[in-house]
Amino acid sequence: MAELSLAIPKRWQPASVWLLYVVGLLPAAWTFYLGATDQLGADPVKTFELFLGIWTIRFLIATLAVSPARELFGWNYLRYRRALGLLTFYYALMHFTVYMVLDQAMDIHAVINDVLKRPFIMFGMAALAMLAPLAVTSNNVSIRRLGKNWIWLHRLVYIIAACGALHFALSTKILDLEQYIYVGLIIALILYRSYRPIERSRKKGKGRSRNRAVASASEA
Repeated sequence: MAELSLAIPKRWQPASVWLLYVVGLLPAAWTFYLGATDQLGADPVKTFELFLGIWTIRFLIATLAVSPARELFGWNYLRYRRALGLLTFYYALMHFTVYMVLDQAMDIHAVINDVLKRPFIMFGMAALAMLAPLAVTSNNVSIRRLGKNWIWLHRLVYIIAACGALHFALSTKILDLEQYIYVGLIIALILYRSYRPIERSRKKGKGRSRNRAVASASEA
């Protein structure tokens, strides 16, 4: 299947990645402006916090979808996966910062009580804690230094996605359509990305069996 790619010269591809960062951060900047000008309704802190959380989920889904999109549809956007992953971290960090600073006023005791009362917050904090090392090592120097360990470290994205889905789903007593869609997409992407290595191993096993059969037939 032919790949669908952005029709831009290679020399402009790095600029397009930086453009993704700029465009990706615009929703946060715009909503911060709305909050600063008192245009986010009766509870601006909760509105801003929820908004940042939703965009965290959106960028997480986009990050997880890059490889399946290439394999299933030939859409090669691998060069944007790092930027999407970092945007996921930035929005998660902003979501957490609004919760800690504006919502809980840096009151650790209140945060602990909130976690005990609403365990979904624990899933969110766990996801952010695991996102941090992935963000720190999302550079070429870390890839070279860590080698194969880098791959194992970045497989934490599956656990992060599961924690993010739980945090998002449990944040309200009743799921709305948007939550069903996002949680369903995360589950589907986790299952696909988990099944892919198994399918590859199965194909390799079949290939080796076929080669042995051909070798045996030629020797007979």
